[in-house]
Amino acid sequence: MAIKTDTEVIIGGNVFTLSGYESEEYLQKVASYINSKIAEYARVESFRRQNVEQQHILLELNIADDYFKAKKQIAMLEEEALTKEKELYDLKHELIAAQIKLENTEKSLRSAKMELQESSKLIVRLETELRNQNR
Repeated sequence: MAIKTDTEVIIGGNVFTLSGYESEEYLQKVASYINSKIAEYARVESFRRQNVEQQHILLELNIADDYFKAKKQIAMLEEEALTKEKELYDLKHELIAAQIKLENTEKSLRSAKMELQESSKLIVRLETELRNQNR
């Protein structure tokens, strides 16, 4: 079972204790992401003019937007991976079919060569018999 981690992080200049089953590095990364969003918006004049409650809502909306875009990208990548898996599956089956066809063609070629050898022997034998009869 995973061990619960408690770590102190600074978000927006305030110290918070985060708890979770993730690593301390992960929890710090989450706090860093939120701080980067706060810093990004703090540079925007129209954002700074909003009251604190509206600022928080705008940050929450932006983070939710990032989340849904990432989720959509994951879904697209998963769909692409499934498509590529299907293509790979189809190619493997085509390869197997081509190998079977090659093996059958090689068998036919060996059979035809044997027939040719037998026919050549027969021709030589018949020519020899013909020469012997003409003498």
